[in-house]
Amino acid sequence: MEQALGRHILCEAYGCDAQVLNDLDAVQRIMVDAAIVSGAEVREVAFHRFSPQGVSGVVVISESHLAIHTWPELGYAAIDVFTCGEDVNPWDACNYMVEHFKAQTTTAQEVRRGIIRQAPTVNSTEVTERVYETL
Repeated sequence: MEQALGRHILCEAYGCDAQVLNDLDAVQRIMVDAAIVSGAEVREVAFHRFSPQGVSGVVVISESHLAIHTWPELGYAAIDVFTCGEDVNPWDACNYMVEHFKAQTTTAQEVRRGIIRQAPTVNSTEVTERVYETL
């Protein structure tokens, strides 16, 4: 398997507790705790509560970030966990959040980011290949 610089978990969480999803302090606490549980080092947090409902936020970690957008009226949360290096397991953070948001149904996938390929050296101004992958 080719080496990757990072792992990015994209999680769809449905049937979540609407009150939790609409509570900025609760969402922030759950996400910071998820980062810590996964072994990450928290650097910064930024969250915003929308009117009439919904919370968006990011937890910046030394190893990358955790991000969320909530739709309490739908019981839905879009969750991203992106980690670099080998010391942090993004699935631990994802599973922690799913449990604490009380999701009834989830789908999640892992995208390996920054695939390192052994390629011949080319002039940096010359584009020899464009690769687009869709999920």
